[in-house]
Amino acid sequence: MRLENTLSLAGRAAVVTGAARGIGRAIALQLARQGAAVVVNYRERADAAAEVVRLAQELGADAVAVQGDVSDPEAARTVVETAIARWGKVDILVNNAGIALYRLLLDTTVDQWDRIMAVHLRGAFNCTKAALPSMIRHGYGRIINIASVWGVLGAANEVAYSTAKAGLIGFTKALAKEVGRGGITVNAVAPGVIETDMLSGLTEEEKAALAEATPVGRLGRPEDVASIVGYLASPAGAFVTGQVIGADGGMT
Repeated sequence: MRLENTLSLAGRAAVVTGAARGIGRAIALQLARQGAAVVVNYRERADAAAEVVRLAQELGADAVAVQGDVSDPEAARTVVETAIARWGKVDILVNNAGIALYRLLLDTTVDQWDRIMAVHLRGAFNCTKAALPSMIRHGYGRIINIASVWGVLGAANEVAYSTAKAGLIGFTKALAKEVGRGGITVNAVAPGVIETDMLSGLTEEEKAALAEATPVGRLGRPEDVASIVGYLASPAGAFVTGQVIGADGGMT
């Protein structure tokens, strides 16, 4: 079988959370490029989500934007059920929605801690719980969780964020064992320092220092993460599950 056939997602339906910008945007477009229909979930940026939908359609994919804060169970269910109503199923779920918090633990409030956990962990739980019945019914599923190098290594001043991403890795490993016999794979991708809006608070000098600390000598691009997700979502990734794949330029 030719490589392009093993990577094809033609006839597959995908949901990507937090897909209006950054890594999520790149993932949604990568899946569309491989032939999948895509739900582009967003929380606030309707204009940015609409642009992702337009670009996906230009690639020949069916796509729709769905607003919703996936930390809310009802919103998460609506996002997933949009795919099922439109395409009859959901084959691929990418739990990408996330927020950052750069703060000492002693300066982190309970509300801030709870919000980080809600978006990263409860959001993944909500969406996965909503998508699994369709995947089980069809005997096929790809769940891909976007973790972080900081969930592997830990980061000072980012204890809440690191903890949430480490939890997502545990979620990945446990769920992979639970659903593997149903034709469903569950993996995590752990990006390193990627050039997205999350770096907007850093100076150019700080970015340069991070690039210098990365063995390949540069910061990552959203497409560096998206290409790995595209592989994991495809038939080529059928025997890969329970794994944490670093997209970090060698940081780990």
